[in-house]
Amino acid sequence: MLYVVGTPIGNLEDMTFRAVRILKSVDIIFAEDTRQTKKLLNHYEIETTIYSYHMHNREHQIINILNLLNEGKTIALVTDAGMPCISDPGFELVEAVQNAKIKVESVPGPTALTTAAAISGINLRRFVFEGFLPKKKGRQTYFTYLKDEKRPIVFYESPYRVLKSLKDIEKYFGNVHVVIARELTKMYEEVIKGPVSELITKLEAKPIKGEVVIIVEKERLEAYVDDES
Repeated sequence: MLYVVGTPIGNLEDMTFRAVRILKSVDIIFAEDTRQTKKLLNHYEIETTIYSYHMHNREHQIINILNLLNEGKTIALVTDAGMPCISDPGFELVEAVQNAKIKVESVPGPTALTTAAAISGINLRRFVFEGFLPKKKGRQTYFTYLKDEKRPIVFYESPYRVLKSLKDIEKYFGNVHVVIARELTKMYEEVIKGPVSELITKLEAKPIKGEVVIIVEKERLEAYVDDES
């Protein structure tokens, strides 16, 4: 059995009882960054053996994990924060395990995507999630591709590139409404919203810190309507 386990995105109290139980009971945990995950495990007194699984070793580790599963081991996959397989290489492992006819079970937890959506004040009944923006290569193509997208667009961004991304949003989409959600579930959680031109001015005067979710609202969708009405 492979368990895909969600972990807190900031506040350690967001760990579920089930997640703690599973991480204590499995034979091995594979984590994106063992140093980061070790802090979580120590907090909950979880002593399970931990190894790394990330972008740069995934091909080798998929083979190792399949061998371990075939030997009867139970394994948990976690990421640095939130649900694995969202904007990380975990989906490739899940696909390989499923193709090997081995059961994969989800142990759900928080994600920055839905946490930001819930406090954005934007109608996200329908939206596009794009993960992390390209840093350089393909960036212009990316924005050009999304230029005609009318649904809200959600993506992740580093605090070091937020201002650059806002300027690209203004350049390709115009002065659209934008929500920035940062430091989600942490002490300095903050939601900043308004026309992108105003946010650019704010961030030029006072840069922000922390991991960021950006939501772009090009057109305001109609209010939510109950399908059964």
